[in-house]
Amino acid sequence: MTNERKEELLASGVTLHEFVANALADRIRAGEWGVGGTLPSESSFCKHYDVSRHTLRHALATLEAQGLILRRQGAPTRVISRDRAVRFVQTVAAPSELLRYSRDTYRTNEVEETLSCDAETAKLLGVAVGSQWYHIGGARRERDTQQVVSYSDIYIHPKFSGVVQEPDHSQAMVFEQIERRYGVKIERATVDLFATALPARLTKSMQVSRDTPCLVVIRRYYDRNDELFEISVTHHPEERFIYSLEYRRSDLVRP
Repeated sequence: MTNERKEELLASGVTLHEFVANALADRIRAGEWGVGGTLPSESSFCKHYDVSRHTLRHALATLEAQGLILRRQGAPTRVISRDRAVRFVQTVAAPSELLRYSRDTYRTNEVEETLSCDAETAKLLGVAVGSQWYHIGGARRERDTQQVVSYSDIYIHPKFSGVVQEPDHSQAMVFEQIERRYGVKIERATVDLFATALPARLTKSMQVSRDTPCLVVIRRYYDRNDELFEISVTHHPEERFIYSLEYRRSDLVRP
């Protein structure tokens, strides 16, 4: 990079590390280095862009924060995605809020039905075989990009099926709508997480290939009588979703 080009960047408000990060991101998106492949050495990039190692590492840190690369000490930098991961950061004031999605997303229902749980579904949900549930299934999208970030299968007591008529049904969490519409209060909730391959039935909705690695989150909500009234099973495919959580006590005494 010539000194004149550097001066132009600085005059325009673009820093050198931003320029290098954007240039490398464009090359990754163009497929110059495939997902799973490694990037060339830092010294080669420093020479190519005529920048210091400090500037280059700042640029690489930006790409890592965007979910494009993975860096490990003593190992080559690896490409893990061509697209930026969707990142949601929440600061919450109560443990129950840890169960909520960002308001920057919404769900589009593809399934609304009453069903009797077969053996496989009952085992997954932890309920009795043959028990009746109202099933809501739909993809959740990031509002600005419209990228699908997850698919949720939500099972609620049939008497609460009217939540699908709520004006904010696609936006608010279903348990919130049940609380508001029916006066049910959450006494406790549990969360299970595990990794699995994406089921074939979700490939079209999720817009990814079969057997794509996924993080599965199962949430169970119990009322004041300790009765289970909602279970949600959500698949998050790799490279689509980073969910950052922070719990902060509301009774902390601050100086």
